[in-house]
Amino acid sequence: MKKVVIATIKSWNIRNAYKFKELYKDKYEVVIITDKRELSEKNIRSINPEWIFFPHWSWIIPPELYEKYTCVVFHITDLPFGRGGSPLQNLIQRKIYHTKISAIQVEEGIDTGKIYLKKDFYIGIGSAEEIFIAASQIIFFDMIPYILENKPIPQAQEGELIVFKRRRPEESNLQKAEIKNLDDFYDFVRMLDAEGYPKAFFKINNLKIEFSEVHKKSNKLVGRFEVVYEEN
Repeated sequence: MKKVVIATIKSWNIRNAYKFKELYKDKYEVVIITDKRELSEKNIRSINPEWIFFPHWSWIIPPELYEKYTCVVFHITDLPFGRGGSPLQNLIQRKIYHTKISAIQVEEGIDTGKIYLKKDFYIGIGSAEEIFIAASQIIFFDMIPYILENKPIPQAQEGELIVFKRRRPEESNLQKAEIKNLDDFYDFVRMLDAEGYPKAFFKINNLKIEFSEVHKKSNKLVGRFEVVYEEN
């Protein structure tokens, strides 16, 4: 039986990893890793997987893994457009709502690997978390099964190279953002609304107001806010 490692974080990806494991238990021996300490060369050597998939991983993948094993990472841009950090937020800020999920071979450069597969993906509505959940469904139940069954030969990236910069927490400040209309406000709040992300906010003296769950309702926006008192 083929051995497959899925290394991932975020609650929605972990749930789907276990669903995938159950769904394909008769075809693949699936090992799920959610702690970077388990992604050691010694541990992976003991498993000896044919594939290692990284649906969402926040740490550097060491060369002793990607040089020996077939490692695949997923990126929400039409690579080579959008290499780098915070791809979803950078796309939404640029008003690019039609994108792709790229499955790429891990190598030394960031998001520079050859492409196994791309899938069309729409990000024009919904919170970042809702978008990530939708992407997770495609990755686990469409892209990974396709790669395992068809073993596509990865192809070199082609097209315009654009590199994104990873966003910093202070960039979530609404008072420093370029917001000209309701659509800009909607995009700014929703693109930061996900587990583990610094939400859109502004400050009034020692009060920090954070925004989430924003929705369009005719000619206005409705949502949720939380007020936090912060000591100087």
